[in-house]
Order: sequence, then structure tokens, then C-alpha cells
Amino acid sequence: MSLRLRLPHHHSNMSESTKPHHPNPQGKGEKTPGTDFSYVGIDAILEQMRRKAMKQGFEFNIMVVGQSGLGKSTLMNTLFKSKVSRKSVQPNPEEKIPKTIEIKSISHDIEEKGVRMKLTVIDTPGFGDQINNENCWQPIMKFINDQYEVYLQEEININRKKRIPDSRVHCCIYFIPPTGHCLRPLDVEFMRRLSKVVNIVPVIAKADTLTLEERDYFKQTIREELRANGIDVYPQKEFDEDADDRIINDKIREMIPFAVVGSDQEYQVNGKRILGRKTKWGTIEVENIAHCEFAYLRDLLIRTHMQNIKDIAGSIHYETYRVRRLNESNAHFASLPSDHLALQSKTNGQPEEQPGAPQANGVAAQHEALSHEM
Repeated sequence: MSLRLRLPHHHSNMSESTKPHHPNPQGKGEKTPGTDFSYVGIDAILEQMRRKAMKQGFEFNIMVVGQSGLGKSTLMNTLFKSKVSRKSVQPNPEEKIPKTIEIKSISHDIEEKGVRMKLTVIDTPGFGDQINNENCWQPIMKFINDQYEVYLQEEININRKKRIPDSRVHCCIYFIPPTGHCLRPLDVEFMRRLSKVVNIVPVIAKADTLTLEERDYFKQTIREELRANGIDVYPQKEFDEDADDRIINDKIREMIPFAVVGSDQEYQVNGKRILGRKTKWGTIEVENIAHCEFAYLRDLLIRTHMQNIKDIAGSIHYETYRVRRLNESNAHFASLPSDHLALQSKTNGQPEEQPGAPQANGVAAQHEALSHEM
């Protein structure tokens, strides 16, 4: 399903780079590119890249995982200021808790100030809702690897598409129940396994149910448990590119998990319309950092780190999967008898291949969705 949405201009900084470049006024005696004979024009490549990116548009695939009732759909609607969640687009009042985990995705074309993005929201209804939740992370792992496999098959085709459609999961938001105590074994097991195949951003759902003291204690406890279990959530330390990135990301790591509140309801507060949740004691402002950390999460996912999230998903997580699949393919062909390879080559009308050589369609043979655990 495709839905075209136009977001309000005043809500996002994503399109700052799309503004036309106006050089600073030249002072008296300063040389302009037209009069400076040493000027080549290399800086114009930035404008060329901008125009090309604007023409192609962008893709972003985000997965939300957590048990029912934690506000996953509401948070997605709040992040993108539109009804982008599965439940919002396809309301079903008779929907029951599924007996097994289902993976449901819905795509939208979003445009803001001329910047087009194909947003895909992947939901996982049924996760953590059963009496026995053993191995409930497996369908999600399989789905993520299946998307890697689809991309890999397109990559190794002899006649590749000019631009391969990207259905790989770039980021997974994991919703932690606001218990105020510690992580559940389910939370630890999921993040321990999935952090090796996808970027995970943990959040404390419905954080307005905790006092500020309870919230700070809970966040500190979760960070200690993540370290104790060797769980690397985004942004991972080993992928910081330089000292500047390290300083910025260290501040983010000190805040994880983000304590968030989602709401798509508008209220009037001090003459301004805000998104919030109204209670008997006042209105909780979603974008007020004194009330919750939604604004920090939004900035991380959209305004400051979106491209980095996509880069790590492609160059680290997908690359790990690709290397493993190609190694398995080579091992498979190396184990075949030479006469079998020769017969196969003659049947296909192709020259005989040496055992162990990479095959264009070798990865497709005996495909299984593999979990590349470290």
C-alpha cells in the first residue's frame, strides 16, 4: 500500500540541505569566481550531488518491536507527524493478539520541501504477547535476513538493475516496558541476538508512567545490563569515524535508552498548539525535553543520524551477511565432484568452471534464511 503524505514545513530540519546555495556577499576588494583565475569550480560537485539525490529520493525502512500496548503505532505517527503506522492506515477494531508473530509492513511516499522519501514501517504484532515466548525473536531474525537475501540476489545478477530496491531493515526500535526495575530475559535475549544483524535503538515506552527519579534509575540499570551482556546498540562505539563523531555519539550513548512518550493529539498550551497527553495534573508535552526524550530520539533517527544508520546497515550488517552467504556458496561448489561440475557446465552450455569459483546464481542454491550470529 502506498500513501502520499505532505508533512508540515515547520516540523523538520531534514530539508536544510535542500535550500539553494547563496554565496556570502563579497566585500570590497574580494575576488569572485568570475574574476579569480585560480578558481576551478570543484565545489560545484556538492550542488550536483544535491540535485541528483533530490531527483532519486531516499529510502528508509524502520522496524518497531515490542509487546502490545506499549504505543508503537502512536510513536511512529508522532515521529513523522502523520498516520504512517499499520494500525492507523488499516484500522481493525476486531484485531486480536496473533497466536504467532506476524511481520507486517506498509510503505508511504513522504514529501517535505521538495525532498521525497519512501518510508517503510515494519510492525511485529504478537511479539512477547504469548505465555511461552521462547525463540520469539526467530521470525524477526528470518525476516531481516530474507531482506538481505533479496538484495544480494539482485546484486549478483548478471544484468543488474540500475538502482536496486532497498527493502533491508535499516533500524529497529525496541520498546522496553516501563517496569522501573530491570530488563526482562526476553529483552536481553532479543537485543543480544538482533544487535548483531541490525541497528537497534532501545526506548522506554510510555515513560510518563515513571517519576523522574524512577526513570533515571531505570535508564542507568538498563545501560549496566546492556554492558554486562555485551549488547551493542546504536550508535556502536567501534563505528565512530573520528573524534568529533565520538564526542557526539558518547553523549547519545549516555542517554540510551530514550524515555519517550508518543501522542498524535494536539492541545493548546500557553497559546501554542502542541502534541501531548492530557492528564488531571496537566499536559505532558511530547516535544518538551523537560517532560520526555522524544525530541532526542527524533533527532537521532531523522535529523542527524539517518544517513549514518543506513550506512552501517549496508556496510556492516548486510556486508557480514553477504560474506557469509558467498563463503557458503563457494564451499558448496568446492564439495561437488568435478564430473558433476563438468556435466552441469555442458548442460547449461557454459564453459567449465573451476571448483570453488564464485557463481552468479550460486547463492540462490538451496536458499535458507540464515541467522549470522557472532
